[in-house]
Amino acid sequence: MEYIKKAKSISIWIFILPFVAVNTCLILVTQFHSLFPNQVDIIHNTFPYFDGGASISRTARPYPSWLVFKPLMIFTSFLLVRYWMYNREIVNFFSKDHKNMKKIFFFGVASAIFLTLHSIFLGIKFDNDLYKLFRRVILLLFIIFEIVAQAYLVSTLYSLKKNISQFLNLNVLKIKIVLVTILIVVATISIPIISLPGDDFMGITLKFLKHGLEWNYFLGVITFYLLTFLMWKKVSS
Repeated sequence: MEYIKKAKSISIWIFILPFVAVNTCLILVTQFHSLFPNQVDIIHNTFPYFDGGASISRTARPYPSWLVFKPLMIFTSFLLVRYWMYNREIVNFFSKDHKNMKKIFFFGVASAIFLTLHSIFLGIKFDNDLYKLFRRVILLLFIIFEIVAQAYLVSTLYSLKKNISQFLNLNVLKIKIVLVTILIVVATISIPIISLPGDDFMGITLKFLKHGLEWNYFLGVITFYLLTFLMWKKVSS
């Protein structure tokens, strides 16, 4: 199937590009301090996946980090739209007018739009509480819509496993289901925490927890697409 080949080939780039974008920004802001005209933007001695020493936006928004982050993430958004279009055609091929088909496409494309908006507005300074709330809501909507789209897709593919078993590795699909389940559980538990204003709650420092969670959750979200690449078998047209 041509759409399976396209979904497989595009999925690896949806993993690689964001991974390169955020980690390049991290390396720039922690190692190449001379590139930053404003020295308050530089960060020392942190590996936020473990210590939560900085948020993704903290590493990506200063110049010249955003020159890497914004183009790669906006292009990733374009690839995401294509990815969800291909998956709509795959589901439609095996199950005409499947009940989840429109939901998969809607939530997937909407998440790509929110990612684009988040990338565009990142680093734009505007001292207004409503604007700050708008940016938080956009990021939150991206996460929610992305996870919902992933959940609908894996549940739909699993329901069609008998029809598509010759095209995919069922064990990898099961791993994707476990991954999405973990992402949903973590999001349900953590969203109320990361939505709290400030960095402290009842004497507990939340900043490092928020940042570490952000980096690892981001890695989990894009790993879904790496597993997509591994899940689909090579097929002829």
